[in-house]
Amino acid sequence: MFGGCGGLAVGEDAVLDAAREARQGAYAPYSGLRVGAALVDRRGHIHTGANVENASFGLTMCAERVALGAAVAHGARRFDRLVIVTDRDPPVAPCGACRQALAEFGLDLRIEAVGPQQRRGWRLTELLPDPFGPRDLPDAMDAK
Repeated sequence: MFGGCGGLAVGEDAVLDAAREARQGAYAPYSGLRVGAALVDRRGHIHTGANVENASFGLTMCAERVALGAAVAHGARRFDRLVIVTDRDPPVAPCGACRQALAEFGLDLRIEAVGPQQRRGWRLTELLPDPFGPRDLPDAMDAK
Protein backbone atom coordinates (compact mmCIF):
# COMPACT_ATOMS: atom_id res chain seq x y z
CA MET A 1 0.00 0.00 0.00
CA PHE A 2 2.80 2.43 0.87
CA GLY A 3 6.33 2.65 -0.43
CA GLY A 4 9.47 3.46 1.49
CA CYS A 5 12.28 5.73 0.46
CA GLY A 6 14.21 4.22 -2.40
CA GLY A 7 11.10 2.72 -4.00
CA LEU A 8 10.89 -0.20 -1.60
CA ALA A 9 7.34 -1.58 -1.47
CA VAL A 10 6.13 -1.67 2.11
CA GLY A 11 2.88 -2.32 3.89
CA GLU A 12 0.95 -0.24 6.36
CA ASP A 13 2.87 -1.74 9.29
CA ALA A 14 6.07 -0.27 7.88
CA VAL A 15 4.63 3.24 8.31
CA LEU A 16 3.81 2.53 11.94
CA ASP A 17 7.24 0.92 12.42
CA ALA A 18 8.90 4.00 10.90
CA ALA A 19 7.05 6.29 13.31
CA ARG A 20 8.00 4.07 16.26
CA GLU A 21 11.64 4.07 15.18
CA ALA A 22 11.60 7.86 14.77
CA ARG A 23 10.21 8.23 18.30
CA GLN A 24 13.37 6.58 19.61
CA GLY A 25 15.30 9.67 18.48
CA ALA A 26 13.01 12.15 20.24
CA TYR A 27 14.58 14.74 22.50
CA ALA A 28 12.00 15.44 25.21
CA PRO A 29 13.77 16.26 28.51
CA TYR A 30 11.10 18.79 29.58
CA SER A 31 7.75 17.18 28.82
CA GLY A 32 8.81 13.54 28.76
CA LEU A 33 6.41 13.11 25.83
CA ARG A 34 8.40 11.39 23.10
CA VAL A 35 6.69 11.53 19.71
CA GLY A 36 7.58 9.96 16.38
CA ALA A 37 5.89 10.74 13.07
CA ALA A 38 5.88 9.07 9.67
CA LEU A 39 4.46 11.04 6.75
CA VAL A 40 3.68 9.18 3.52
CA ASP A 41 3.87 11.22 0.33
CA ARG A 42 1.89 10.58 -2.85
CA ARG A 43 4.86 8.71 -4.35
CA GLY A 44 4.69 6.30 -1.42
CA HIS A 45 7.87 7.49 0.29
CA ILE A 46 7.96 7.61 4.08
CA HIS A 47 9.46 10.68 5.75
CA THR A 48 10.03 10.61 9.50
CA GLY A 49 10.55 13.02 12.34
CA ALA A 50 10.79 13.14 16.12
CA ASN A 51 10.01 15.97 18.50
CA VAL A 52 12.94 18.16 19.54
CA GLU A 53 12.29 20.15 22.68
CA ASN A 54 14.12 23.31 23.71
CA ALA A 55 14.50 25.11 27.04
CA SER A 56 12.97 28.09 25.21
CA PHE A 57 9.68 26.23 24.79
CA GLY A 58 8.53 28.22 21.77
CA LEU A 59 11.46 26.81 19.81
CA THR A 60 10.37 23.22 20.34
CA MET A 61 9.77 21.35 17.08
CA CYS A 62 6.97 18.80 16.92
CA ALA A 63 7.58 15.45 15.27
CA GLU A 64 4.94 16.19 12.64
CA ARG A 65 6.64 19.39 11.48
CA VAL A 66 10.07 17.74 11.54
CA ALA A 67 8.70 15.01 9.24
CA LEU A 68 7.02 17.61 7.04
CA GLY A 69 10.26 19.58 6.72
CA ALA A 70 12.16 16.43 5.76
CA ALA A 71 9.52 15.56 3.17
CA VAL A 72 9.51 19.02 1.62
CA ALA A 73 13.33 19.02 1.56
CA HIS A 74 13.09 15.84 -0.53
CA GLY A 75 10.65 17.43 -2.98
CA ALA A 76 7.36 16.06 -1.66
CA ARG A 77 4.37 18.37 -1.78
CA ARG A 78 1.33 16.07 -1.51
CA PHE A 79 0.68 13.58 1.27
CA ASP A 80 -1.66 10.66 1.90
CA ARG A 81 -1.09 9.60 5.50
CA LEU A 82 0.51 10.67 8.75
CA VAL A 83 1.10 8.27 11.63
CA ILE A 84 1.99 9.73 15.02
CA VAL A 85 3.27 7.46 17.79
CA THR A 86 3.44 8.34 21.48
CA ASP A 87 3.87 6.35 24.65
CA ARG A 88 0.65 7.72 26.16
CA ASP A 89 -3.01 6.79 25.95
CA PRO A 90 -5.10 8.23 24.59
CA PRO A 91 -2.62 9.19 21.88
CA VAL A 92 -2.38 12.89 21.06
CA ALA A 93 -3.65 14.69 17.98
CA PRO A 94 -1.34 17.14 16.18
CA CYS A 95 -1.12 20.58 17.79
CA GLY A 96 -2.63 23.61 16.10
CA ALA A 97 0.67 24.75 14.58
CA CYS A 98 1.22 21.32 13.04
CA ARG A 99 -2.33 21.25 11.70
CA GLN A 100 -1.80 24.60 10.01
CA ALA A 101 1.60 23.60 8.60
CA LEU A 102 0.17 20.37 7.18
CA ALA A 103 -2.84 22.22 5.73
CA GLU A 104 -0.48 24.12 3.43
CA PHE A 105 -0.15 20.86 1.48
CA GLY A 106 -3.77 19.65 1.49
CA LEU A 107 -6.64 19.00 3.86
CA ASP A 108 -7.45 15.42 2.87
CA LEU A 109 -4.52 13.97 4.81
CA ARG A 110 -5.39 10.88 6.86
CA ILE A 111 -3.95 11.12 10.37
CA GLU A 112 -3.61 8.25 12.81
CA ALA A 113 -2.38 8.66 16.39
CA VAL A 114 -1.15 5.48 18.05
CA GLY A 115 -0.47 4.90 21.74
CA PRO A 116 0.42 1.73 23.63
CA GLN A 117 -3.18 0.48 23.69
CA GLN A 118 -5.33 2.97 21.80
CA ARG A 119 -5.61 4.43 18.31
CA ARG A 120 -7.40 7.51 17.05
CA GLY A 121 -7.88 8.73 13.52
CA TRP A 122 -9.04 11.79 11.59
CA ARG A 123 -8.85 13.63 8.30
CA LEU A 124 -6.95 16.89 8.62
CA THR A 125 -10.06 18.79 7.54
CA GLU A 126 -11.82 17.45 10.67
CA LEU A 127 -9.07 18.79 12.93
CA LEU A 128 -8.75 22.11 11.09
CA PRO A 129 -12.05 22.83 9.33
CA ASP A 130 -11.31 26.42 8.28
CA PRO A 131 -7.54 26.86 7.88
CA PHE A 132 -5.74 30.07 7.05
CA GLY A 133 -4.47 29.78 3.49
CA PRO A 134 -3.52 31.61 0.31
CA ARG A 135 -7.12 32.77 -0.15
CA ASP A 136 -6.74 34.77 3.06
CA LEU A 137 -3.72 36.73 1.85
CA PRO A 138 -4.04 40.18 0.28
CA ASP A 139 -4.69 40.30 -3.48
CA ALA A 140 -1.24 41.88 -3.87
CA MET A 141 0.28 38.50 -3.05
CA ASP A 142 -1.29 37.04 -6.22
CA ALA A 143 0.88 39.29 -8.37
CA LYS A 144 4.11 37.77 -7.10
